Amino acid sequence: MEITEHYPEFFTATILEWKPLLKPDKYKDIIVDSLTYLVKEKRVKVYAFVIMSNHIHLIWQSLSGYEPKENQLSFMKYTAQMLLMDLRNNHRAVMEKFRVDLKDRKYQIWERNPLSVELRQPDVFNQKMEYIHSNPVRAGLCLLAVDYLFFSDSFYEKLDSRWGFISHHLAE
Repeated sequence: MEITEHYPEFFTATILEWKPLLKPDKYKDIIVDSLTYLVKEKRVKVYAFVIMSNHIHLIWQSLSGYEPKENQLSFMKYTAQMLLMDLRNNHRAVMEKFRVDLKDRKYQIWERNPLSVELRQPDVFNQKMEYIHSNPVRAGLCLLAVDYLFFSDSFYEKLDSRWGFISHHLAE
């Protein structure tokens, strides 16, 4: 078991201006690959996630030796670079929708200041997990939560191991 001094966090990141950039599965795969890497490198534990067309929600926990802000910035920077690389190579017109021409960047994928809330109480943790797992149904993307592919509900409901980077929150 990894040692950590950090509480789990509910994390939400939104695509610039709520554009539906994450609608294609290949872009959702970039998010999954980044989470998989962070878990494999023992930087975080991921307990729940959902990837919507224009935002993501996670419950994750930074492990000892890594600060939550460090993991957030690493995740957002890497995923933005990978998304921009694919847009540059395959969808230049779409890429231009993310042009911001700021002092420190020409393009921006994620909105600044993602939401990050420490989950210090089990009831708040459970409420956020329920929120994540009801997100695709509330958004009308599926009738039953377990029918939506890019989130962790099937891990808990069907013991589906497709997402090898998820840790069960009760196994702690």
